[in-house]
Amino acid sequence: QVQAVESGGGSVQSGGSLRLSCKASRYIYSNYCLGWFRQAPGKEREGVAAIDSDGSTMYDDSVKGRFTISEDSDKKLVYLQMNSLKPEDTAMYHCGAVVCYDGTYYVEGFRDWGQGTQVTVSS
Repeated sequence: QVQAVESGGGSVQSGGSLRLSCKASRYIYSNYCLGWFRQAPGKEREGVAAIDSDGSTMYDDSVKGRFTISEDSDKKLVYLQMNSLKPEDTAMYHCGAVVCYDGTYYVEGFRDWGQGTQVTVSS
């Protein structure tokens, strides 16, 4: 088991941007997507985005058009560029391998996520 390592979180005002990074090796997860989920205190885990080995991407409706997931496979890094941030984006963000199939990823299918990185958006 190899846990991912997330970084890049912080505190920003509404409308601001952050870029999260995740150290995760795709070769270990050749049959998975790599993705991000978030969890706020007292709330359920919420999928954010995922990227497949062919570069295809998937997003939750709440972040479409604002967030972009990308991957640098040489550096074993997955990024989440977050623009136009809203207070409701405030959460701990985690990345890891995730079960995906036919353009869909499954929030309950995350594995080997890291400690997370906190994102706080103030109004």
